[in-house]
Amino acid sequence: MLNSDRLRALDAVAQHGSLARAARALHITPSGVSQQLAKLEREAGHTLLEPHGRSVRLTHAGRVLAEHAARVLSSLAAAEADLADLGDEILGPLRLGGVGSSLRALLPDVLAELTAAHPRLRVTVVDGEAVDLLPLLLGDELDLLLIESWHNRPMPLPGGVRVRTLTVEEVRVALPATHPLAGRPALDLTELSRTVWSSCPAGTEPYEALVQALRERGVEPRVRYAVAEYATQLAFVARGLTAALIPAMGQRPSPPGVAFVPVDPPLTREVRAAWRAGGDSPSVRACLAALAAGEQDAGAH
Repeated sequence: MLNSDRLRALDAVAQHGSLARAARALHITPSGVSQQLAKLEREAGHTLLEPHGRSVRLTHAGRVLAEHAARVLSSLAAAEADLADLGDEILGPLRLGGVGSSLRALLPDVLAELTAAHPRLRVTVVDGEAVDLLPLLLGDELDLLLIESWHNRPMPLPGGVRVRTLTVEEVRVALPATHPLAGRPALDLTELSRTVWSSCPAGTEPYEALVQALRERGVEPRVRYAVAEYATQLAFVARGLTAALIPAMGQRPSPPGVAFVPVDPPLTREVRAAWRAGGDSPSVRACLAALAAGEQDAGAH
């Protein structure tokens, strides 16, 4: 393996043209530079220097390796600078995940401002349900999640996860606009006892919350449309095929032909940020602050 100190000696000779000038630049003796280069030649398996008058010059192999040495040393310097900046500057990877409705509603403006303010931040985003994303968070494959918790069925969280509530929103029943109950100011779920429902797949928070809400009212749910995206659920509702429980973030955009009716008693959903205990890096803290500020701005309007 090529040693970085010896590559630095070769780079200094390439830049300064002699052992003596390279030694002055590196603050070591010329014999020290010669020793480093002799060891580098053995590591590389090629002659790197040849006599040139009263001095030396790089061989073809020396010039090839010197070009690589310059790139390696530049990368090492950048890595050292990034590590030195970690305490203050927002940089490096930020891996986000979350349910689609919250990603669409909360993240675009936040990430646009965050990446503009911190151009060395590298953001990646994946969508999915909390049941699938939480193992990735705990396994250090994601840094921050946007998850949901419905008040009639609070989401259980594993140990080692910290959360912060970003917003609480109303959940309404989406009905076809032609439905007899579509014009009601509010309705009890018992009035939909014979209704076919659309919801996210079984095991997800929206599905379990729907089942819980109906069974609490003595209604056995008939969930025949298992669709992850609220937009697709609403397309089925618009065509008179199903009803659906849709939180506020999932109601936009809505196709024509859908009415949203409040539930009595009211039903709400919390959207939370979740991260690993001890995993609140500067990037995560900056994203949390931006999300909180975005919610405050939305509330002000």
